[in-house]
Amino acid sequence: MDFVLGGVAACAACLFTNPLEVVKTRMQLQGELKSRGTYQVYYRNVFHAFYTIGKVDGLAGLQKGLVPGLFYQFFMNGVRLGSYAIIESADYIHTNGRVSAVKTIIAGAAAGVVGAVMGSPVYLVKTHLQSQSTSSIAVGHQYKHQGMIHALRIIYRQHGILGLWRGSSAAIPRVSVGSATQLSTFSSSKELIIDLQVFPQDSWLVALSAGMMSSVVVVLAMTPFDVVSTRLYNQPVNHLGKGQLYNGFTDCFSKTLKKEGLTGLYKGLGASYFRLGPHTILSLFFWDELRKLHQKLR
Repeated sequence: MDFVLGGVAACAACLFTNPLEVVKTRMQLQGELKSRGTYQVYYRNVFHAFYTIGKVDGLAGLQKGLVPGLFYQFFMNGVRLGSYAIIESADYIHTNGRVSAVKTIIAGAAAGVVGAVMGSPVYLVKTHLQSQSTSSIAVGHQYKHQGMIHALRIIYRQHGILGLWRGSSAAIPRVSVGSATQLSTFSSSKELIIDLQVFPQDSWLVALSAGMMSSVVVVLAMTPFDVVSTRLYNQPVNHLGKGQLYNGFTDCFSKTLKKEGLTGLYKGLGASYFRLGPHTILSLFFWDELRKLHQKLR
């Protein structure tokens, strides 16, 4: 049940934040491996990107990749949040009755690694679908998938089972860093808010406030890994499934830093917060409330 509750909470958040995931993906691919001023800017900021995509690709364009996005959230966050809930229930994250920062970071990272490996194939497809656009505003490599099943079938047929895990070298550090940051700050923030008695201990405002505090730290820590992950997943590959732009996580990170500077690794930061911020807040809030409801019904 811990795994199901984690997955359902993340899917509920995904319904609200998927359009921002589309915006974030496009902004992270814009000007890939090009110096500032040498490429056409289709998306000036998160609001302009939202308007442009809606105008050119239609409202449906803002929900591209929703189906694989929901599958990804259910499997990845179901495993990640479910694993963490089990670890938390076993009282591993506490030392002398208090939340241990070190233990929550280790537990969050470990849960993130498992979730990243499980969800990598659908994240690959989600990235491909969200980057697909009308040629007039297209950025990054353009795959021609007709949907999630079609994409999975094509990738498997061309590159075998391992091809479905292409890009996972970036997904593992991305999710482990994000998970460690998110769950450690959420647990610590909840404890702090309860200690300060800002709200009653069982109030839904405790989880909501802790999620807000966690979201800021998550976005700052996770965005560079998110940019690298998006680019590795979306890069064109040869007939052997080998990437034509990057050899792996380290190569992508160094090339982006060299060509685009530190700001290249933080491309789409505004979009990242508008997406990751609400998603972090909503998924943690839904997760916490669903767990409390389940405990009451047991």
